[in-house]
Amino acid sequence: MSLLSGFYSLPIINKYYRKKEVIQRILNSPVQNNTDVVNLHRYDPTNIGDFYCGVHHYFEPVKGKHLDIFDYKREDPKVRDNWFEKITQNALIIGGGGLLNREGFDSQMKLFEQLGAKGKKTVLWGVGHNAKEKSTYGKIRQYNVDTTKFGLVGVRDYGMKEEWVPCVSCMHPIFDEKHEVKNEIGVIFHKKTLNDKSVLKKFEAFPSTANNAVFEDVVQFIGETDTILTDSYHAMYWSLMLGKKVMVFPNSSKFYNFKYQPVISSFGNFEADLKKVQSYSGVLEECREANIKFSEKAFDYLGL
Repeated sequence: MSLLSGFYSLPIINKYYRKKEVIQRILNSPVQNNTDVVNLHRYDPTNIGDFYCGVHHYFEPVKGKHLDIFDYKREDPKVRDNWFEKITQNALIIGGGGLLNREGFDSQMKLFEQLGAKGKKTVLWGVGHNAKEKSTYGKIRQYNVDTTKFGLVGVRDYGMKEEWVPCVSCMHPIFDEKHEVKNEIGVIFHKKTLNDKSVLKKFEAFPSTANNAVFEDVVQFIGETDTILTDSYHAMYWSLMLGKKVMVFPNSSKFYNFKYQPVISSFGNFEADLKKVQSYSGVLEECREANIKFSEKAFDYLGL
């Protein structure tokens, strides 16, 4: 290994040891309290799906009580210490988002599983599988954690053995707003796809936005469009809730196992599949009802 390659691997090594140290410190802590509650999810304002899938946005007992699930690996020791403190002192609401069957969340989810087995109050709320390997698409039948070790479980994947609880972002009042349809077809890109010039070129004739845009603008775009084409999970979800026809270009397993399955296609073959798209009615109401019922059980279990 050259000195140069060794230099560039140092941040990766340091991050690995930061993560390991925090997790071991939590597992070795003699104190595991359920004093209050904290909601862990991917708290990322640059990805509106990740950001708005947190329970703390919508239910009063959790307002202001959030924690980024990635904070355990930050360089700032104060951020890591805060993560340690919040985890050891509080009951945990984990979700939403694609936190299962995904390497980037594996260490944290296994930690929460072990804490649940030790008596920590833990709730999985609206989480789902998110495997990148194409061989898993439409074929996942179990998760990479033992969900029986958690106190209460609701997953966004329909047809699993666990209770179906779709993403809590359905509770946002913005979805009650009405819009006049202006576009026949519109495209919502995942922010990573914005780096693929060939894809952008292929869809340049259609109005488009991305999941790193302003949330209100994206919802308005959906409302004003009859058919949505997307590789963003939450763009798919919100479009189905608003009664739109939806086609998805899957980049992980998360696009499968939704109760109201959209048309699965590809960037290269979408024209041929457009005739298959359909809309569903009552999705928003059903998703909200499922979350309200689950919230009653969750807050009763957590004593809130």
